[in-house]
Amino acid sequence: MGIKVLFIYPNTYGMNMLPPAIAMFSAILKKNNHKIKIFDTTYYSIDYGIDSDGSKMERLNVVPYSMDKKGIRLKNTDWKKDLKELYKDYEPDLIAISSTEDMWELGMKVLEEMKEYKINNNIPVIAGGVFPTFAPEICIKNELVDLVCVGEGENALIDLCDKIKNKKEIKDITNCWIKTKNSLQKNSITKPVDINKTPIIDISEFEENRLYRPMTGKVYKMIPIETIRGCPFTCRFCNSPDQMKLYKGLGHNFFRKKKVDLIFDELKYFKDKHKVEYNYFWADTFLAMNKNEFEEFCEMYKEINLPFWMQTRPETINEYNIKRLSEIGLHRISFGIEHGNEEFRRKILDRRWKNKDIIEVLKIPHRYGVTFSCNNITGFPTETKKLAFDTIELNRQIDSDNANIYSFVPFHGTPLRKMCEDLGLIKPETITKCLTSETQLYMEQYPPEEIEAVKKCFSLYIKFPKSRWKEIERAEKNDKEGNKIYNELKKEYLETYMPKPDADPHGNVDFNSVENPHCIDLPGDKLKSQHHIDDL
Repeated sequence: MGIKVLFIYPNTYGMNMLPPAIAMFSAILKKNNHKIKIFDTTYYSIDYGIDSDGSKMERLNVVPYSMDKKGIRLKNTDWKKDLKELYKDYEPDLIAISSTEDMWELGMKVLEEMKEYKINNNIPVIAGGVFPTFAPEICIKNELVDLVCVGEGENALIDLCDKIKNKKEIKDITNCWIKTKNSLQKNSITKPVDINKTPIIDISEFEENRLYRPMTGKVYKMIPIETIRGCPFTCRFCNSPDQMKLYKGLGHNFFRKKKVDLIFDELKYFKDKHKVEYNYFWADTFLAMNKNEFEEFCEMYKEINLPFWMQTRPETINEYNIKRLSEIGLHRISFGIEHGNEEFRRKILDRRWKNKDIIEVLKIPHRYGVTFSCNNITGFPTETKKLAFDTIELNRQIDSDNANIYSFVPFHGTPLRKMCEDLGLIKPETITKCLTSETQLYMEQYPPEEIEAVKKCFSLYIKFPKSRWKEIERAEKNDKEGNKIYNELKKEYLETYMPKPDADPHGNVDFNSVENPHCIDLPGDKLKSQHHIDDL
C-alpha cells in the first residue's frame, strides 16, 4: 500500500481552468498505488479579490457570461473548517503545493492553517510549479516548506512518495532542493519526462464544477488536453525561454510532442466517460506540427466531432490549415499580438513579425467562420502611453471578435524580469500578482494610473470611431464624470460591438460534411510546418 498525498491548489474565482499538472500527478501517483486528495481554493471566498475572467468581462475584453446559470458560485462554507476536516479525516503522509507566482502567497496562507498538524505529525511539504522552479531560493525560505521541486515534478514525486512509504531518509530526490535543520541540499535535474508514457490525467478528485469554463459567452464542460510541452519561441515576457535553457544546459530538449494516437485516446475517453462538450488544447504551440503530423491530427479529430479552441501566433496560420481545421471543429482562436509597435515588439519582446503581415493573415479565420480574439499587454519596461496607442492602432486594423489587454507582469524566470530588476523597477525578492491586477511597476514615463486608463478603455478605443476619442479620453478618468461617461459608452459597446453569446458553436453539424461557400480550396502542398506560442 502506498502513502496518502494531499495536494493544495491555491487559486481564485475566475481562474477556472482545471489544473492539468495536478491531474497528471494524481494519475501517476495512483498508478504507483498512492492515494490522492486535493484542497482546491477556487470556489472559496478565501482571499477573494481576483476574478480573472470577471475582470476581463468588466473591461469588455470577453463576451459576458454567467457561471451561476450552471449553478457554479462561491461556496458558503468556511474554508478553514473544510480544510481542517479534510486533513484530520484523511491524515496525509505528504503535503504538496503546486503554485504559480501570483498564487504563492495564497498557498502559504492555506499551509499556515495546517502548521500545527504538519509540525506535530512531522509531515513533509513539497512545493512545485513554475514559481518554485524559477524562484526556489524564495520558496525554500518558508519555514513550513521542506522541499522545492525545480523543473518537472513527475519523477520527483514518485521518488519522494516511495521513500516515505519505505521509511527511507528523504535525500537524493531528483530535481529537488531539500532543507534540513542544518543544511540545504540541491539535487541535480534529470532529463525531461517522456510525455508519450504518461497516463491519461485523473480528474476524479476535482469537483464537477471544475470541469466548466466560459467560452464566447457560454459555459461549457471542457477538459485541458496536452498535445505539446514547451515552446520553440523566445518571447521575453514568457518563462518558456528559461525552461528551454534549464534543460538545454543538461543536453536535453524541453520541447516535446505527444503522439496523435495518444491524444485521440484521451479525447475519446473524456468525450465518452465525462460527456465533454468542448475541447481546450493545453499547448504552448498547438500548430508546432510538420505536414504529416498536421494531417494525421485532422484525420483523427473527425471521429471526435466536438468544437475546439486553440491558441497561437498570427505567423503560424495560413489559408490551408485554417480551412482544414474549421472543417473538423475549430471554433475559436486566441492570437498573441502583445504590442503594436514593430520596433518595440522586436527589441523588447523578441517578436519579429511585421504589422502588415499580421493584419493580412488575420483576415483568414473569418473566411471560414472561425471567431478569434487578440491578446495584448501593456506596461512593459520602457513603454509609454504613446507606444500603448500603437497597440490600439494595430488592433483597430484587425477585425477580431474581441481583444484582451493585460498588465505586464515581471514573473520570475522570464528575461524581462531580469530587465526590470536591472532598471530598479522591481526588487529580486518581490512576488508578483495576477496579470489581471494593477501593474507592480512604477515608471515615471508611464505611471500605473495611465496603464489602468489604457486597460479600462482599450476596447472602446478599438471599436468606436476616432470622432469619439475625446469622449473616451474623458472616460479614462476614475472620477464621477469619467465613470458616468464610461458606463454610457460601455452600454453602447455591449449593444453595438460585443459579439452575442454563442449558444452552440457547431450544433449537430457533421464536420465531415461542412461546406462553406466562402472557403478557398488550396492544394495540399501549400501546408507548411507551423510553430507558435501560448500568448494568453
